[in-house]
Order: sequence, then C-alpha cells, then structure tokens
Amino acid sequence: MFEPDEMEQLRQAFAPAEFVQVSLWDDTGIARALEHADVALIVGDLDERYLGAPRLAWVHCDHSGLTRSAVPEVFERGLIVTGSAGRSAPALAQHGFYFALGLTFDARRLFEMQDAHLWRFIEGYEKKLALWGGTLGIVGFGHTAREMARLGKAFGMRVIVYRRSPAEQAADVDRMLSSDDGDTLGPLLNEADVVMIAAQLTDATHHLFSADEFAQMKSTAFIINMARGEIIDQNALVKALHAGEIAGAGLDVATPEPLPADSPLWDFPNVMITPHVTPALPDRTQRSIDIIVENIRRYRGGRPLLNALTERDVYTQKQRT
Repeated sequence: MFEPDEMEQLRQAFAPAEFVQVSLWDDTGIARALEHADVALIVGDLDERYLGAPRLAWVHCDHSGLTRSAVPEVFERGLIVTGSAGRSAPALAQHGFYFALGLTFDARRLFEMQDAHLWRFIEGYEKKLALWGGTLGIVGFGHTAREMARLGKAFGMRVIVYRRSPAEQAADVDRMLSSDDGDTLGPLLNEADVVMIAAQLTDATHHLFSADEFAQMKSTAFIINMARGEIIDQNALVKALHAGEIAGAGLDVATPEPLPADSPLWDFPNVMITPHVTPALPDRTQRSIDIIVENIRRYRGGRPLLNALTERDVYTQKQRT
C-alpha cells in the first residue's frame, strides 16, 4: 500500500487527469470508478470487473508475477496490462543464493548440530565443493535472473542462461541459449551445478522441469525455484529426490500454495523451503512508483510500456485443470 506522500507522487504524475483513490475493499466505489476510468492502478490481479470496464485501456498491477492476469481476454479486448517486475529483483536473487549456499554448505544439518550443542565433523563434508568454480544455470532472463547472473559471477561461477527470445550476449553470462533459436535446455542441464528458475509461468513453461529434465541434471546438482511452482512437475521432483537423480532443491514456491502438510517435500533433508516470501528492499515502493511514472510517460507518448504482458505470456493451464 502507498503512503500519503507516495500517493501524491502518483497523483502528480497522472495530472491533469482526474485521479480517484478507492479502497481495495470498496466494491461499490471501484465499480463506480471503472465506469469512466481509462487507466487503473491495482495492487492485485485482474478480475471480471476490469475485463468488463467499458473505457479501460491500461491496467497496472503493482506486483511482479502477472500469471493470474495473463488470460486470453486481455488480448481479445486489446487491454494493456503491466506490472512492477524488477522492484524486488536484487532481493529475489539473493534469496536464490540463500538456497544455493544453504544447500552447498548443508545448513540444515549444521543448524541441527548447533541446536544439539554438538561440535562435530559431518561425515563426507570434506568432499563438498563451494560455489566458486562451479556452473550456474539460469532459466529465464528477466530482472531477477539478471541479478542472479551478476551474483553468480561475484561467486566465481560460470553462468549459462536459457531464455525464450534471442538476445545479445550479456556481460555476466558465459553462454546464452534461446528457445526461439532452437536451443534446448540440454546443455544447461548437463553442465550446471546449480539451476535457478526465474522464468515466467506460461503455457510454454508449465512443467518445463519434469522427469526427463531431472534425469539430465548432474546427480550433484541443486535446483532452485524462485518463479512459480507449476514450472516444476512436483511429483517428478519428489521421484528425482528419492532416486538421488539430483542433490537437492530450494523452493520458495510450490504446487499448491500453501504446500500441504503431508507433502513429502517437507521431510527431505536436502530440501529447503520458504513460504513464497522474501525480505523487501528498503526502496521497493519507490521502485514501483518509478516504473509506474515511466509508464505514464510512455502511455501518453504512445510508446511500448515496461513490463507489459504479451500473448506469449498467456497461462491457461489452471482453466483446463
């Protein structure tokens, strides 16, 4: 939620347009505002009220993951939908490395020993390898993935990226793969010691990681999901962990959420789980405002908006299942 001074920044940015502020829980007020609004700034996701608004042309959802708003009706209506992707990217990337370091150093067992007041060597610990000199594979190359690549280099890792669209080589990436260029995940899976998922959930990425992909990974590799749970076939992940096909997993997302108490993922000693929550950046709200203000300029100038949904972002799996 925006503080009064932050709301005033938005009011000034939209001026001289009429600026109507409505409570999230005021359904009547929202319905009244949508009768004549051509732009809406909301904290959640699209619903039928916005899809059916007669004059609405642009909706900004003030969060990063727009999966729930990426419905075909958006494009049938010609609606522009944008989000605040990037506002928390450095924190999310650090969260990914929290998992990478925790799994690499076997933090769970070390904490267990600390709780038991035991100063004892863990058997086989001398064979563990630090992140330095290893290979980081990143799936996706948006804001968070770019920060992951930068941190990977800071940790002395070789970085491979698999993304949707072709792109020029980035300074922090040693090898760039693109599905549009006909590349597959294979090289990344074969070489990566740590695989971090930071891709959008779309129809194309639903269950991108399943039995075949886990079979291609190194048995010593970790998989880390900072995107959406449905990108991983969770049953296949459980089987891969049971079979020792991979060394462990770090999961900030799951299917479903909350993760049921009887899920076997809770009990694997080589799995770290966080409940889809990451510490915020101190300037996160201002970063959101900066994105919105820049998009106001672009909207008025008829230029492409930042973080806009495209038809390739559509996700319909929930509707089918």
